[in-house]
Amino acid sequence: MDSPTLETELALRAQGHRFVAGLDEAGRGAWAGPVVAAAVMLPLDRRDLDRALAGVRDSKQLSPPARNALLDIICHLALGVGVGVSAPVVVDRDGVLPATRRAMRQAIARLSPQPGFLIVDHLRLPTVPLPQIAFPRADAQSFSVAAASIVAKVTRDRLMGLLDQRYPGYGFARHKGYGTALHRAALADLGPTPIHRMSFAPLSNIFVK
Repeated sequence: MDSPTLETELALRAQGHRFVAGLDEAGRGAWAGPVVAAAVMLPLDRRDLDRALAGVRDSKQLSPPARNALLDIICHLALGVGVGVSAPVVVDRDGVLPATRRAMRQAIARLSPQPGFLIVDHLRLPTVPLPQIAFPRADAQSFSVAAASIVAKVTRDRLMGLLDQRYPGYGFARHKGYGTALHRAALADLGPTPIHRMSFAPLSNIFVK
């Protein structure tokens, strides 16, 4: 299991960037539900920060109970946590990457204080006028991005649980809108809901004329 570090953050801190935010998203590949992005700023002056973050990993490497427990730790520890959401209609209208960037911009805007530098998992944000670095698997390498991945994942999972109650029969609480056999079978029986992404295959192939 990969272990993130504070190497990138502390190097930026040494360059004078006091407020560094890590960003990640959840739900980009799902057939249904929103894209959720999170931004997390950690207290880089705290000497025991790496020890306080023990257990924080890329959210995909963690069980749901572990993610929920770590969310509380992250929110208590962080200087700032921001969340942004792009609804399925935005994904269909603008495309999934622009919708993801939109959610990330929302997450940044909801941070206080505002960051001076961004570490982003994979995606650059060309319309955000802040210095930034983006690289693949940043959530496995940077504590800030790993923390953001947990916040985004837990937030989205909870939203999908609520949507499961609104649209019963699809199994949203189980598969979180991703393309599982259960989800495909529910679509065949019930058809799409307002939270399905009609621009995504297989929905675009089956239901869009």
